[in-house]
Amino acid sequence: MMTIDLASVRLRAQLLLRRLGAPACLAVALLALGVAAWAWTWQQRAVAARLEARPLPVPALTVAIAAPPATASENLARFYVVLGQQRHAEQQVKQLFDLAAKNGLLLAQGEYKSGYDKASRVATYQVSLPLKGSYAAVSQFALQALRAAPFASLDELSFRREQIADTQLEARLRLTFYLTDTPGDAGESP
Repeated sequence: MMTIDLASVRLRAQLLLRRLGAPACLAVALLALGVAAWAWTWQQRAVAARLEARPLPVPALTVAIAAPPATASENLARFYVVLGQQRHAEQQVKQLFDLAAKNGLLLAQGEYKSGYDKASRVATYQVSLPLKGSYAAVSQFALQALRAAPFASLDELSFRREQIADTQLEARLRLTFYLTDTPGDAGESP
């Protein structure tokens, strides 16, 4: 077996480098780096080709079969179910007064206006409430009122303050309750 003397190999390499000079050594180093970069790129292309050749995973077929769209009469029945009952309108107003007291608001007597649309058989009960209190209490009251009566719409919420330094402000809140006239009408279509 042949033994390699490292000292003699090192010496020969040093002599060769001195003979070639710095520009040639730089060219050899750049050539070596170019060959290494080319080999690395070739390997990465091979890896990318293997990844592209793999089949994509099949998505799970857990798509729920959607129910057919609701008919117009079903949508209308759902609409009437959500509405409040006209006979409970006064209780809804009392609940508003209770919520105002719970939020620390001063609530004077409100204005009430009822209406009825014969074509849709929907009664409306409009409530305008003058409030006095902090902004936070009024806004909290408005949110609680809408949660308590999901068949109501907030039509107006206005604020007024006499002076900038006042912590209490005057507010006006107008809600409209949408109601059915009798419990039997909830499922019928017009």
